[in-house]
Amino acid sequence: MDCVFCKIIDGSIPSNKVYEDDKILAFYDLEPQAPTHVVIIPKAHIESANALTEDNCEIVGYLYSKIPEIAKSLGLDNGYRVVNNCGPDGGQTVFHIHFHLLGGKILGKMA
Repeated sequence: MDCVFCKIIDGSIPSNKVYEDDKILAFYDLEPQAPTHVVIIPKAHIESANALTEDNCEIVGYLYSKIPEIAKSLGLDNGYRVVNNCGPDGGQTVFHIHFHLLGGKILGKMA
């Protein structure tokens, strides 16, 4: 598979890890859009939110259950934003479902 996030998961591409367990991985984004910008991914390859099914959607709930713990470890006590881009028009550039955790400053309103 030629998925950059799968290569990060298997260790063939290095990352600056923030959190890891048997189901998810969180690491610093290489092109941060905020002072704190972490990407959180499931270890199972799911292309996008459009590929979620009854059989695989449980991982998103699990991932979201870990976000407060990850945010706290990063000192994001005043708040943060979680973003998922879906499909090319939605800004998705890596086709492995992922969530951006952004914080460390007051974030502007979204369009």
